[in-house]
Amino acid sequence: MSTLRPESPTSSLPAYEALRREFAWRLPPAYNIGVEVSDRQRPGAPAILVTDGREITRTVTFGELTEASNRLANALTELGTGVGDRVAVVLSQRVETALAHVAAYKLGAIAVPLSAQFGPDALSVRLHDAEPRVVLGEADALERVRSLGLEAALVDVDRDLDRLLADASPRLTPAETTPDTPALLVYTSGTTGPPKGALHGHRVLPGHLPGFELSHDFFPQPGDRIWTPADWAWIGGLYDVLIPALAHGTPVVAYRARRFDPEQALDLMASVGVRNVFMPATALRLMRHAAGTKVDLRTLASGGETVGEETAAWCLERLGVRLNEFYGQTEANLLLGNCAAWPERPGSMGLPYPGHDVQLIDGELAVRVAGNPVTFLGYWRNPDATAAKVRDGWLFTGDLATADEDGYLRFVGRADDLISSGGYRIGPGEIEDCLIRHPAVVLAAAVGVPDETRGEVVKAFVVPAPGVAVGDQLAAELQRWVRERLASYEVPRSVEFVDDLPLTVTGKIRRGELRSREL
Repeated sequence: MSTLRPESPTSSLPAYEALRREFAWRLPPAYNIGVEVSDRQRPGAPAILVTDGREITRTVTFGELTEASNRLANALTELGTGVGDRVAVVLSQRVETALAHVAAYKLGAIAVPLSAQFGPDALSVRLHDAEPRVVLGEADALERVRSLGLEAALVDVDRDLDRLLADASPRLTPAETTPDTPALLVYTSGTTGPPKGALHGHRVLPGHLPGFELSHDFFPQPGDRIWTPADWAWIGGLYDVLIPALAHGTPVVAYRARRFDPEQALDLMASVGVRNVFMPATALRLMRHAAGTKVDLRTLASGGETVGEETAAWCLERLGVRLNEFYGQTEANLLLGNCAAWPERPGSMGLPYPGHDVQLIDGELAVRVAGNPVTFLGYWRNPDATAAKVRDGWLFTGDLATADEDGYLRFVGRADDLISSGGYRIGPGEIEDCLIRHPAVVLAAAVGVPDETRGEVVKAFVVPAPGVAVGDQLAAELQRWVRERLASYEVPRSVEFVDDLPLTVTGKIRRGELRSREL
């Protein structure tokens, strides 16, 4: 059952203020994520619905999740895993991913989610840093892991898991964990430098619940069924969807795909009855240019990167549902956002969710750490980076924003993505949002490039819509488009058309890579 309820069905700021005023964190002294999302749920209720994109091919109940996770926890113990050891999960969106997390949490071990799409270099950085006791993965991912020379047991979930589960006991006494016991080591996406391991305690789940529930308009409601195309190795796919939905006893749809297909995503949502969706901003922009089946959604949420007014308007028109954009990051997620309980402000990230004290300090978004369970415990074996991130009791996000008179926050950009041109400090997000409003543009990125006179000028990288003729004429048209809608200093001095943009596995634009190309 949801921990939050609207004061009244009328959208209003008083309703928002009442939610914040009446909210308080209540964490029990003993708490374990694995027990919460499996053992405490109704055994016969569906937990994970596996689909091939057209129909449900397998249903896993909470009772099955409980027994299988107990067996896996016992098998991991036989492989030498104990409290505090790391269990790396190099898996795609599948039942075994959830199973591995639940088992690790129950053991008091630390789950380390890693994308099955990572190459050997990306895996090497993270795995040598985490030093896992066990790595669970698919065969091709384990081939990459095997070349790294780790002192870890490797478990091929397709070849070895059934045998391990069959040989293990279904009975387990979970480890005695507290909200502050380490549970999750999730690596940052590396948009601003080498990835760092953000260590979270078991408190990270209750810390996510207010924002999760409100971003889906008081989740759960009867008939809710949630899906995301986001990788379950990312904090967004894992703790914006999978784990909090299971904590509410609500089924999660699992679909394995190597890459995002916007038309297939629309067909999937329609064919398997998805009612709630978390969709990254890049995926939504791609969907704008896709045909597909009509969907019947109750809620649509997005985070990770600014969506923009044009795409939000398209969501209401094409998908028939208001877009609840929210904000968070690996170290402190679901801090602020939108909900049907208060009015939306187009282009805004919304308001701080109950339980989170979010302020602008010299223009930078910061969240108070004391008493906030969603904030991380610190960076793994990196006290200097932790001290730089958390100062005087505030976690500084590195993101710049502005606030209006009612406290609605609008994203400006990463502090290191700001473009300094002729004395102006320019955020790329507004320019990118403007560009993708043009019907010839699918995706866009704006970066600063060196200029002798202005220091930097704006350059735009544009992925054109299918069939669009690119060249100087379209570039000039896009420059004119921006000039007519934004300030003159925000107009790209040059436009380069590209087939795609460098993205992180979470769908964020790697603007640093684009800047490096120019240099």
